[in-house]
Amino acid sequence: MKYLFFDIECASVFKNTAKICAFGYCLTDEDFHILEKEDILVNPQGGFHLTDRKGSQGLVLPYEYKDFKKYPTFPEVEPRIRALLEDPATLAAGHATMNDVKYLNLEAKRFSLSSFRFDFADTQFVYMNRIGVFNRQFGLGSIAEDLGVEFTPHRAADDAYATMKIAEAMCREEGLTFNRLLEKYEIRTGRIENYEVRQNESRAHAAYVEEAQKKKEERERARVEFHNYIDREKRRRRKEGILKNKTVCFSHPLEETLSASKPLAAALFAEGGFYGFRAEECDYYVYFEGESGPRIKSAAARGARLLTEAEFAQLTGRESLRG
Repeated sequence: MKYLFFDIECASVFKNTAKICAFGYCLTDEDFHILEKEDILVNPQGGFHLTDRKGSQGLVLPYEYKDFKKYPTFPEVEPRIRALLEDPATLAAGHATMNDVKYLNLEAKRFSLSSFRFDFADTQFVYMNRIGVFNRQFGLGSIAEDLGVEFTPHRAADDAYATMKIAEAMCREEGLTFNRLLEKYEIRTGRIENYEVRQNESRAHAAYVEEAQKKKEERERARVEFHNYIDREKRRRRKEGILKNKTVCFSHPLEETLSASKPLAAALFAEGGFYGFRAEECDYYVYFEGESGPRIKSAAARGARLLTEAEFAQLTGRESLRG
């Protein structure tokens, strides 16, 4: 068994296009001895439009952009790339591999080429299964630092090499081959075929997704119940009180904690206040201590008074009612 660790750079990425300009790879044997390492540079046949994840300009690739026009086009290098990825004796792997596989898929469609067909592993997904954390992404650099792998972002082939060293470090820590490591964490590799891409999956990730969905549904039910409670109780609002003609808004986590939100809502109505669901339009914004996020910032920007639920309970003459 051989392993093909690869990384792709694009001149531009949009919803339906990804113009590849570099395919870097590091081919090893099962013991991570390097057999080949190379950057295959590609004429993207289009301008460079490089942004970060927020869409801001600023990403810089470690290549001379003016040189790309002299490189072969994707259809010209595709047979070589395909041979590397589709070798039946080789398992392809990358970091956040779904992105790179999608780029290949888009380029195949762009140039009316046949679909790629290969299985692929994802070292980021393996790392997430090892530490049991699925609610965030881990950059190549942060994983490398955690595993003691030296990493300097540079060319695609160097990123592929760093991905290989991360796989090697995880295997070394557990005394397993890469394939055995996948088996230990019950990871099913992803696959591309017929222009459809299936992501990597595992039992642990499936359990996380199921639990996250249950919690989401519970939050949604609580929000509906809270909205209904507000619609009923607002009819009992007193005309006078310390919150007369003031609008109060709760954070979403507070709204969803009905044991706290309902009594506090009753208290604000008893003090002549109105309830509003828009943080940017309130006079008081109430939240659990330790919360942060855009809604708090919106309320603060408006000049609203920010209070923890305990402070609001004290303001309205109630004890803290968090359940």
